[in-house]
Amino acid sequence: MKKSPIAFAVALALASTSLFAQDPAASKSDEPASESALETITVTARRREETLQDVPVAVTAFTETALENLNIEDMSDLDAEVPNLTVYAARGSSSTVTAYIRGIGQSDPLWGVDPGVGVYLDDVYIARPQGALLDVIDIDRVEVLRGPQGSLYGKNTIGGAIKYVTKPLLPDFSATTTIAIGSYNQLDVKTSINAPLGSDAVVARVSLASLNRDGFGENRFNEQPVSDKEILVGRASLGFYPSDTVSVLISADHMDDQSGVRGGQRLNAFNAFDPLQTPPFDDRYDIASGMPNVNDTSMDGAAATINWNINEAWWFKSVTAYRESDTDTNIDFDMLPNKITDVRALYSDDQLSQEFQFNYTGDSLVGVFGLFWFDGSAGGTVFNNFRNLSFGTTNGVVDTTSLALYGEGTYKINDAWSITAGLRYTDEEKTADVLNQAFANANFTTPVATPADFNDSVTFKNASPKISVDYRVTDDILLYGIVSRGFKSGGFNIRANTLAVPQSARPFDDESVTSFEIGTKQAWRDQTVFFNASYFYNQYRDIQLSVFSAFDSNGDGVNDAFFGDFTNAGKAHIQGLELELQFAPTEQFRISGNVGWLDAQYDEFISRDVDISDTQYFTNAPELSAALNMSYTWPLFGGELMARAGASYQDKVYPTTDLSEAIAQSGYTLFNAGLVWRGEDSPWTVSLQGSNLGDKAYRTTGYNIPVLGILTGFYGPPRQITLAATYTFD
Repeated sequence: MKKSPIAFAVALALASTSLFAQDPAASKSDEPASESALETITVTARRREETLQDVPVAVTAFTETALENLNIEDMSDLDAEVPNLTVYAARGSSSTVTAYIRGIGQSDPLWGVDPGVGVYLDDVYIARPQGALLDVIDIDRVEVLRGPQGSLYGKNTIGGAIKYVTKPLLPDFSATTTIAIGSYNQLDVKTSINAPLGSDAVVARVSLASLNRDGFGENRFNEQPVSDKEILVGRASLGFYPSDTVSVLISADHMDDQSGVRGGQRLNAFNAFDPLQTPPFDDRYDIASGMPNVNDTSMDGAAATINWNINEAWWFKSVTAYRESDTDTNIDFDMLPNKITDVRALYSDDQLSQEFQFNYTGDSLVGVFGLFWFDGSAGGTVFNNFRNLSFGTTNGVVDTTSLALYGEGTYKINDAWSITAGLRYTDEEKTADVLNQAFANANFTTPVATPADFNDSVTFKNASPKISVDYRVTDDILLYGIVSRGFKSGGFNIRANTLAVPQSARPFDDESVTSFEIGTKQAWRDQTVFFNASYFYNQYRDIQLSVFSAFDSNGDGVNDAFFGDFTNAGKAHIQGLELELQFAPTEQFRISGNVGWLDAQYDEFISRDVDISDTQYFTNAPELSAALNMSYTWPLFGGELMARAGASYQDKVYPTTDLSEAIAQSGYTLFNAGLVWRGEDSPWTVSLQGSNLGDKAYRTTGYNIPVLGILTGFYGPPRQITLAATYTFD
């Protein structure tokens, strides 16, 4: 009889426990670790410091050294290194993030809907996807938490969370500068300075980065680059330490992305509305757009964090933060000089958040509880020119006010057993002010019709519980089980057209997921092998989907006009398995890898009163993904040289809800490699890194709008080689 996936996961955990575990009498606390023992990583997945192997949560973490070794330059590079994670740049932009964890996320960047994966910079939630595809600059570590995180993190972390943790302030002076050159005239300069200001009671840190690269392609109409990179980033932190028990940290950051538009490839032989019947280009990045090469995003943030160690048991933390971003981008859907589907989009958002947090550490009880308040406004105007005959705007703003109380505590029953319970209660109100108009011409000055004009609000209330049990078989073997619920509030379809589709002005529902998970974290052979595994089963309800469709504009029975719909899909279940392995056969040799398996299926998908679940597939949910990295280090020139080779595989994926086979990406493998030399007594680090060495053409997303003749694919980066040198002064 064929075993079920959950039976397989349990069998695997028990088998690995019995085959590889050390005798409890010879635990890691009784014997010194091997010289080739793997590095333990401290994470704050549960809002307190724990080692990665001790926290009973599915989390993958990368230290600064690991980020450098794996050549992770921005968030999209994490994709292959974390099981069941999909991250890429959105369709028309280079810095707007699309993120999915375990098949749960959101690809629509418009302001009427929230992301399904939370992105955090230190302790601050970044509410909008514009500018959130963060580069790795002065980062201490990155943590990726899989599964609902509602009892501890911000808002709308229904799929999981990606946390960027910047480097801490230190009492001693230090400075680091990195210069990198590479393919497509890449020139990156990163520098950071940490300095006490008069005494170690006041410390400042400043980081600056200029990231530049020519385009992967060219606009053959105006000879301008596309898919290029021109980003400036600055961060500054000022820490005050008036006593041993109190600290105040004030930080600010700025990002200015002046990169050009993103290039894509037309996948159909011609566009029916192109009188010249221009064939598609062979190059996957070249376009022939007649729109200006504008794709500008700026993002600013400031935060004040207060830590107060009240006594040995209690610790208080306050995080006050403000963020804002603005985007001005041109999106030529048809990528041709003539006006078929030309869109200019202006986005603007701001957010103010306040979090109060109390942490308690007792002999048997450890926990955190707090209050999170969020007040945000997101809106803009999208100017649509369809075939130079129809002109309209998508215009409005959505205001969000959210208040949440949360708490999570772990009670240690004995040396082996612990139980954790958590709860988050959320009260969230969204108010939409929408004015979508049709205009007489491309000047957008004379309105001729109003497809949507409404002001409405809706309130969502939700209680999301969590309970988990973990059992420590030995000091090196942990088993755990979790039941948790995640919640993401509903909203409004900003593209509403109440003249053609009256119900499009109604708010869509919140979505929820109930997750059942079992897992194990194990260390074998004197800490030279780390093995983590988890199996999960999610019940997913009222799934929020953005769908590009059409309607009959003149009553002739033919759907001839574009409509951007937003709907709740009904019910689904997602089950999956995640395996992660780190192995140090010798002090010099390292092997690491991961495998992710997903089975995501709709159980109910009602469209026009018909259940079409049997014909629907999940987007951004490859059934199988895997990665393998091997490295060897040996002494050289007064330092150590590390050589690395890696490969990653992803199964077939549908990136868009229309499930176009032309846009779908079949399974593919990427190869990468690197050399990194670090001096023992030298301040220098030199690296040579290569990514996508086979120059594989693979689609990440696309557009399929038949009524406008649009079929476009956007591709991941080509082969790139980078040479970098870092000098550290301390």
